[in-house]
Amino acid sequence: MSKPTLYKSIFELPREEYLSPGHGLCAGCLVGTIVRVLLKVAGPNTIVVTPTGCLEVSTTPFPYTAWKVPWIHVAFENAAAVASGVEAAVKALQRKGLVDPSKKINVVAIGGDGGTVDIGFQALSGMLERGHRVMYVLYDNEAYMNTGIQRSGATPFKAWTTTTPVGKVLKGKLQPKKPIAEIVAAHKIPYVATANPAYIIDMANKFRKGLSVDGPSFIHVIQPCTTGWRFDPRYGIKIARLATETAMWINWELENNEVFRVTVPVPKRKHVKHYIRAQGRFNHLTDQDIEEIQRFIDKEVERINKMVGKEVIGPVVE
Repeated sequence: MSKPTLYKSIFELPREEYLSPGHGLCAGCLVGTIVRVLLKVAGPNTIVVTPTGCLEVSTTPFPYTAWKVPWIHVAFENAAAVASGVEAAVKALQRKGLVDPSKKINVVAIGGDGGTVDIGFQALSGMLERGHRVMYVLYDNEAYMNTGIQRSGATPFKAWTTTTPVGKVLKGKLQPKKPIAEIVAAHKIPYVATANPAYIIDMANKFRKGLSVDGPSFIHVIQPCTTGWRFDPRYGIKIARLATETAMWINWELENNEVFRVTVPVPKRKHVKHYIRAQGRFNHLTDQDIEEIQRFIDKEVERINKMVGKEVIGPVVE
């Protein structure tokens, strides 16, 4: 893995914009922020593949598009397969001298949790196993938001969705969130990371590292959804930051399947109630339910700290 020059402040990010304003994303939706930063890092020599989802329908209402780079819309399940084909085609054109072989062309797939964790997982796994030089970015709003807030494999434990109802017996989703980044890491690819748009420089540097490797990379980004998570659109970044401050979301990276590090340490954690009580999708939870989630997070923190070899995520402070 080559060592790219990393950003130290937002003022070092390129000024050029490759995602036009005026798209149809919801007010307060952070996928626009994620993609805007991603394209600044990737630059104009980039081909983007996007499956059906919130990002696709909101940025390309026919006959308009918000994308200033080549962009391909594909079916829900095959973004990684199409990106693999694009990457193979670029290599073939370079071998034939039809494209300058010294010109670096980034191939990026950007999918939601439905098109990545669930429906698109088979294609993603194949892309990783074959070793295509594609960066796959998962923007994770933890449900099928585009089609009506249905549960996905990325929906967290006890969260309400339209298909995980709240009643006398059932109280949201019964299963924990699928650890997709760790599943991807099991493919032993050059670079895997989790990121959070509340920490823009950390996220931008992970995009830069992902684009620099000779092989596949995967960046899993949390994306608070004002509609599905039920919070005021003003508070998207606040909710995202609380996710990390409570360790409900841990920012880490794994390089060359060897070096694991937490990139945003949290010396003193906030109780998960600060994150959970800020979202309407958890309104049904009792104090006992929240304490159950806190115990689960405490175990996860203990596990992560052991992987790092030191306490980078500290104890809970009310």
